[in-house]
Amino acid sequence: MRLLFVSHSFTPEGKDLANLGGMQRVAVELDSAMSRVVGPSYAHLVLRSTWRWVHWKVPFFLVRTGLTLRRLIRRGDVDLVLFSSMVTAALAVPLAYARGRDRVRLAAIVHGLDVTTPFPPYQRFLRRVFARLDLVLPVSRATGAACVERGLDPDRLRPVGNGVDVGRFPEPSHDPSRRRASLAESALAPAPDGGLLLVSVGRHVRRKGFEWFIRTVMPRLPDDVRYWLVGEGPETPALRVAIDECGLEDRVRLLGRRSEAELAALLGAADLFVMPNIPVPGDMEGFGVVILEAGLAGLPSVGARLEGVAEVISEGRNGHLVPPGDAGAFADAIRAYHGDPDRLAAASRSARSYTVEGFGWSAVASRTLEALGLSVIRVPSPDPRATG
Repeated sequence: MRLLFVSHSFTPEGKDLANLGGMQRVAVELDSAMSRVVGPSYAHLVLRSTWRWVHWKVPFFLVRTGLTLRRLIRRGDVDLVLFSSMVTAALAVPLAYARGRDRVRLAAIVHGLDVTTPFPPYQRFLRRVFARLDLVLPVSRATGAACVERGLDPDRLRPVGNGVDVGRFPEPSHDPSRRRASLAESALAPAPDGGLLLVSVGRHVRRKGFEWFIRTVMPRLPDDVRYWLVGEGPETPALRVAIDECGLEDRVRLLGRRSEAELAALLGAADLFVMPNIPVPGDMEGFGVVILEAGLAGLPSVGARLEGVAEVISEGRNGHLVPPGDAGAFADAIRAYHGDPDRLAAASRSARSYTVEGFGWSAVASRTLEALGLSVIRVPSPDPRATG
């Protein structure tokens, strides 16, 4: 089986992967893992671009890639095309008329927002795309349900999930009294003394629930519980207002965008990761890769039992799930660790082992290939690998 991966989400050569959002990281790391697992029968067609310019470059990339795919399909040089998201999966519509299309399977990974974006013309177009795809690999069951609601045949659904590079962060300390040391030489110092340090990482948008958490949960927690947020977005001004109105200037910090090294230091120093998502029509959390990144750093999570978050957190293994919008339940789950370093250390060890064992990219790549029905690898025709 000759497999071709198509993605518009690659970072430029030599550039760090984005630590916010996650789509670029997922595409690059899955590509690397599948290349190792499949070997010479694997190739890719990708767009390398910074996030600033990717939206301008995508239309040209799609035209160029569509022509390349038609040529490869016509020559019989590929057996299965895997699109990294619904953006590139749009090519399935014109490819339906390519000569030789009946000999090639088309599949797509679906993340969440690339399906739920509430723009009527786009939603109508999605149905045409789904009709042309042979398989759809959503990153969660919640995302899969959103696909079925939009006309996808359930028989074509193969949920797989995302993964994490298990070597991304240094081996963490599981001793709460020593974890703060990772901040000592970073720009984030000084570290708070005692109490608990809560962390969230992500774009400041309403579905993340950051403002809700600041206003309704933080006032319920002891004064030595701090909350630091990495990221920025359209809701950042509202977060600043919430901090000011609740008198939490000494306990809540907005850290903005941070480097990979600073993110590693922060996750390695914190006590709990928080995913306080709230339901927002037309905007969903497809998976929650940041929960895996937190677990890799030995950080258990407390998250809302909502959408993709509910499929990443396993109760008692890498954190706890609470009802979305239930401030009391969030506060109770966090307070359970307050003043109990032994419980926190055990939760840290469990979160790390659960993440490494179940979500390393090699395991995810194997599950992806299994979902695609890829069991026999053939030596390919001339390598169609290309970049844009």
